[in-house]
Order: sequence, then structure tokens, then C-alpha cells
Amino acid sequence: MTDPKTFHLCFITITFLIMFFLPHFSSMEANNGRFSLKLIRKNTPHVFPRRDLMKSSNAKTTEAQINAYLGQHLLELSIGTPPVTIYGIADTGSDLIWTQCVPCPNCYKQLNPLFDPRKSSTYNQVSCESEQCHKLETSVCSTNHKRCNYTYGYGDSSLTQGVIAQETITLISNTGQPVSLRGIIFGCGHNDTGTFNDHEMGIIGLGGGPMSLISQIGSLVGGKRFSQCLLPFKSDTKVSSKMSFGVGSEVLGQGVVSTPLVAKQDKTPYFVTLLGISVGNTYLHFNSSAGSVAKGNMFIDSGTPPTIIPQQLYDSLVALVKSQVALKPIVDDPQLGNQLCYRTTKNLGGPIIKAHFENADLELTPIQTFIPPKDGVFCLAFTNTSSDVGVYGNFAQSNYLIGFDLDRQVVSFKPMDCTKQ
Repeated sequence: MTDPKTFHLCFITITFLIMFFLPHFSSMEANNGRFSLKLIRKNTPHVFPRRDLMKSSNAKTTEAQINAYLGQHLLELSIGTPPVTIYGIADTGSDLIWTQCVPCPNCYKQLNPLFDPRKSSTYNQVSCESEQCHKLETSVCSTNHKRCNYTYGYGDSSLTQGVIAQETITLISNTGQPVSLRGIIFGCGHNDTGTFNDHEMGIIGLGGGPMSLISQIGSLVGGKRFSQCLLPFKSDTKVSSKMSFGVGSEVLGQGVVSTPLVAKQDKTPYFVTLLGISVGNTYLHFNSSAGSVAKGNMFIDSGTPPTIIPQQLYDSLVALVKSQVALKPIVDDPQLGNQLCYRTTKNLGGPIIKAHFENADLELTPIQTFIPPKDGVFCLAFTNTSSDVGVYGNFAQSNYLIGFDLDRQVVSFKPMDCTKQ
């Protein structure tokens, strides 16, 4: 992977005017309401993947599965008419919604069938002259000017190339009724490569840019806001993480803390400010000099499992953790690389690590900070970067109800057992 500042951010090659297109609810759905989706989590590989890579009294909710596999949370939704189920990485670090499509001459292997747009009565290819084509900065006209092609790259060198199109996306409400969203702009990928595994059928971009799912449906669900409650790693897979959109998805009540979102030129990532990290009673400033901290020095990314911090802060964190853990670190397992890991059949008893964001202190227990990449081994769920911008990954986000309010420009956190929500 390249440095985390670019994780799951598209590499801009051509700049177009960004226009906003409003999708439409089917007649099946009432007015503004909350959508609740489930996320699916499974196991992770031996080393951490580094892709940077949710009520109102009269509102209906919509539910779908969020699975997780190899450290990622997979959001389940249906696309097309008749609807075809896809599982895409739920990614707050990118914008484009895309899935692998027929034909796919140069695609990674996936277990489920590829989406075939020829079998959908609601599939509409976007023309180069349309406003929808220009919503993605990396789109480009085909040689015959009839198709809107795109190239979208990620910080781990993963890449998707294909055609920008419009489709109907179907979610399932909490009453069990399907809810259709027409005219959603997505990428039909015909050339997809990179670090994807065979359970992942694409990516559901949830970032702050105009092409993301939340930006496209925000006006329909009462505002650009959503919340998530992610299961800890290796939780009971019969239970699902949750993600909710729109009215009623606000994070409220006792124990809620909030930190401001930091606006930058890049609208996709959710930048926040991390002041420091403490291990037990010892505080580590984000800057070793304990001087002023740059605003927006971290972004919150559901598509990246570990938390990634600058090298100097990481080295200090590792040293402190070592000093407070009685076990000896593993030094003879090439599968684990340079990760700080311990041989133990159950998670460590400590230490408690706190992430000190601006106006928001988050307590992280070992279930959020030590991850078992294989049997009998637990590793610190942090890694390092040479960049001065880090990533707050999905391991640390687990067991918190986290609300992203793009209208108020804040992120809110509430401790919660996400296995019992």
C-alpha cells in the first residue's frame, strides 16, 4: 500500500465539473426514514490487509446484511431488475459504488456470479454528454463518445475499470419489505485487479464525495447522515453489524462524545484530529515534540482494518505496550512480519489504550486492540506509516455506535456492545 493519506482515494487523472443527481424512491417506500443494513464479518488472514478499504417514530428502516471476510465488512444489497444480490466492502474511505460485471475479461475471481447488465430491465448506461458522467472525476468518454468509462484506483494498487451506469438498488426494510432506489449511479466493472478476495464483489463507497451511497440517497432519507455499529473481530457470525442511514440514525444519549470533521480539499475521507494516544496512565502526543497538532491528521475508514499511525508514534506505542504485557513477543514467525504479537490462547487482559480525539476520548479494550490472525496468536491491531496522516481502522471502531453527520460536520461515538444491538 502507499501511504494511508491516499488509502481508498481515487487517483485523479481527468477533472470534470461535479454535478449532483437525485435518485428516486419506489412507491413502496414512505417519505424520509431510516435505512438499517446488516454487515457480515468472517475471519482475517495471517497479516493485516491494508486497503483503505448504521429513528424516528414514523420512519421505516431498511435492513440488509453486512458480512465480513478477511478483515472487511461486506454490505449486502441487491442491484438490477430482477434484483441480484451483491456483497461489497462497506468503505467510508472511498466514494464509488461498483461491482464486477459481465463481460469481465480481466477480473479477480469471485465465488458468486457476476452481475449481468443484459439481464436487467432497469440498467441504463450513462452517456458521455450526461451530467451523471461528470460526477466522477476519473470518468472519460469512449472513442465513439457513446459510453462513460471510468478508472478508479486505491492506495493498495487495487484498480477497477468499467462503465458508469444507472441502476435500481434494492434494500430490505425492517418490516421485511423490499425498498427500491432508482437511478443510483454505479460502476459496472469489466477490468478489476488488486488485493480483493473471492467473497468481495466490489466496493460500496460511503465517503463524503458526490458519488457515494450516502450522498446519493441523503436527500431522500432526511439528510446526509449515517451510523454504524461494527462487531469485534471474530464475533459470532450469526450476529450482524449494523449500518443505518438518514433520519433517526443520529447517535444520542448518555456517554456520547463528538469530534468535529475537518474540511479539506478532498471531500471523500472523514478527517478528524487525533491529539494523542495513552497506554494505561502514560500519554503519547501525536507529535513527539508535544507541539501543536495538525487538524485532520487522521481519517476514519471502515475499509481499513488496522489503525495506522506515524512511525514515531507507533514505535512509542509498541514500546509502552511491551512494557505492560508480561508475555514475550513473538520474534520467529515470518507470517507475522514485524507485527507485535503474543502466543496466547485467549486475548490479553490489557493494557487499556485510549484514543484522544479533539473533544472525544475513546477507551479501547483488548477486544479492539489485539486481533487473532491465527489460532494461539494475538497481535496489536496497529501498524505504522511514513505519512503524517493516519487511519482509524475498523478494528478500533468495533463496539462503538459511530455516527457520521455530514450536515453538522461531526462524528459521534457511543460505547456499545454491537453483538446485542
